[in-house]
Amino acid sequence: MKTRIALAQINVTVGDFAGNVAKIVAAARDAHQAGARLLIAPELALSGYPPEDLLLRPAFYTASDAALADLAAQLKPFAGLHVIVGHPLRDGANSGAGGANQGHGNANRPIERGVPPVDTFNAASLLVDGRIAGTYRKQDLPNTEVFDEKRYFASDPQPFVFELDGVKYGVVICEDAWHASAAQMAKAAGAQVLLIPNGSPFHLNKEAVRFDILRARIRETGLPMVYVNMVGAQDELVFDGGSFVLDAQGELVAKMAQFEEATAFVDFDNGAPLCGEARRAANADTGASSAIAPELSLEAQVYAALVMGVRDYVNKNGFPGAIIGLSGGVDSALVLAVACDALGAERVRAVMMPSRYTADISTTDAADMARRVGVRYDEIAIAPMFDAFRSSLAQEFEGRPEDATEENIQARIRGTLLMALSNRFGSIVLTTGNKSEMAVGYCTLYGDMAGGFAVIKDIAKTLVYRMCHYRNQAASFEKQDVIPERILTRAPSAELRENQTDQDSLPPYDVLDAIMRMYMEEDRSLAEIVAAGYAAEDVKRVTRLIKINEYKRRQAPIGIRVTHRAFGRDWRYPITSRYTEPVA
Repeated sequence: MKTRIALAQINVTVGDFAGNVAKIVAAARDAHQAGARLLIAPELALSGYPPEDLLLRPAFYTASDAALADLAAQLKPFAGLHVIVGHPLRDGANSGAGGANQGHGNANRPIERGVPPVDTFNAASLLVDGRIAGTYRKQDLPNTEVFDEKRYFASDPQPFVFELDGVKYGVVICEDAWHASAAQMAKAAGAQVLLIPNGSPFHLNKEAVRFDILRARIRETGLPMVYVNMVGAQDELVFDGGSFVLDAQGELVAKMAQFEEATAFVDFDNGAPLCGEARRAANADTGASSAIAPELSLEAQVYAALVMGVRDYVNKNGFPGAIIGLSGGVDSALVLAVACDALGAERVRAVMMPSRYTADISTTDAADMARRVGVRYDEIAIAPMFDAFRSSLAQEFEGRPEDATEENIQARIRGTLLMALSNRFGSIVLTTGNKSEMAVGYCTLYGDMAGGFAVIKDIAKTLVYRMCHYRNQAASFEKQDVIPERILTRAPSAELRENQTDQDSLPPYDVLDAIMRMYMEEDRSLAEIVAAGYAAEDVKRVTRLIKINEYKRRQAPIGIRVTHRAFGRDWRYPITSRYTEPVA
C-alpha cells in the first residue's frame, strides 16, 4: 500500500507556542491537501529549540502542554493525518492511549533548583484525529559542543512504534540516530521505517557527517529513514534544514534545500520509499515534490547561514533594522552585504567615522559600496572628539609616549557614536570583528566590539576574503560587484595610527588562521602544530594571545556559529589560568 509522508522543514521560535502551532497546522493543511497520511515536524518544534533554562520553569511545561492540546484540536479536521511533533514533556502528562511510554505520575513534582531533572523529557508525540496517540521520549542526550541536554532532560530507553497503512514506524529523536541502541530497539519492537525529527545546527561539513551517521544506522538495521531537520536561527545557532530520505540501502531518495522553509512529500510503498521512475511517475500523478536539492558549495552554505542568522536575530527580537560602522575594509564590507541580503537595504544604515589616520581611499570605497547596495550612508568625523579626549587626558599622560591607548580611544569613540544612533532609532548595531581578531584580541572592548550581534564572529579572516569573492560572483548590483575590488586587494589595517597594517603586530593571516584552527577547533597540541610546519615562535605567540584575551571574548556580543567550535557556548576556557602548554 502506498503512503505519502510529508516533511515539515519549518522555522520556529523559542517560546512562541501560538506561532509555532500555526506553522505546524499550516504544514499539516498542505500535507492533507496533498494526500499525505503522515507529517513529521522537527525536534521540539512546539516550543522552539533550544529553550535552554526555560526548561527549568514549570510554567513553560504548562504552556507546552496547553499548546499540544490546542495543536491536536486544530489538527482534528485533517481526518486520518498522523502528525509527529516534538515538544518538552513533564512526566505524567500527554501520554495518551496507544503510546509505548506512559507517565510515571510525577507531573506535579516541583523542579528543584540545582537538581538534575528526573521527570522532564525531550519528547515527540503522535497526534491523530484530535488526540495524542502516543509519546516517545529521547534516549541519547547530547552533552558536547553546543548541547547541554543532560542539564534539562532525563533519558527513557523505551522504543515507540506505531502502525499506519500496514507499516510500522519507529520514532527516534536527533541524537538517538547518532548511536546504535535506539534504532536497534525500534527495529526489535517491529519498526520497518525510522522517523527522525531533528534540531541539528549547522556547521561546516555537517551535512556530510549526517549522511555518514545515518548510513551507519541503515547498515546496522536495514531500515529506511526519514530525517526532518528544522530551519532558521536561534541566537548564535543556525539550523540549515536539508531534510532527507534514505532507502534501506542508504541511497538518497529525496533531499530538501538547505536554509529554506518548506514542506516536501515522499511516497512509500509498503515501507519502501519510491525511487527513480516510480517516484517520478507518482510525483507527476499527484504533485508530490521529492526532488534531490543540489549540494551547495561551502561558501554558499556559510553565506546563507550568515544571512539567516542576521535575519532571524533581528526579526525575532523585534529590531526595526541594523546599523553598521563602515570602515572601507573587508570585514565591514562583508557584514554590510550580509545585512542587506538579510533585511533589505531600506532597513540597513552605514556610518563612516573617519579620523586623521583614515585613508582617503577608505572613505571613497565605503561610500562606493554603500551606493552600490543602496543603503543610507552618513559620515561623522571623530577628529574633534579625539582631540577633546587627548586634551582632557594631557595632564595624566604627560611625559608618556603615545601607544595603543590612543588607538583604543578612537575605537571607543566610534562605538559610542554607533550605540547612540542605536539608542535613538532602535536599530541594532552589527559588529564587524572576525574570528581571527577575536582569537588574538585584535579588537577593542567598548570600541569595535560594542554592539548587539557579531555577524562574522566565527569567520576566520582568510574565510572573510573567500566570502566576499563569493558574494561578488553570486550576483551583482547594476552589473557591478557588490564589494569594490580595491577593498579586497588592499592590505588590511585598523587605521588607528600612521601607515598601520594588521601584520605590524600579527603573523600573516594564513599562518594565524591555521594555528588558530588546529589549536582552538581541533584541540591539537602545540607540539603537533609545530610538527605540521609552523614556527614554534608563531605557535607560542598565537596560542598565548588566545589565552590572555579570553576576558575580552566573554564580554563580546554573541555571534553566528558556522564552525564546529566557535568562541561561544562550546568554548569554555577559564579567564584566570596560569597553565601554559609546552611546545615540545
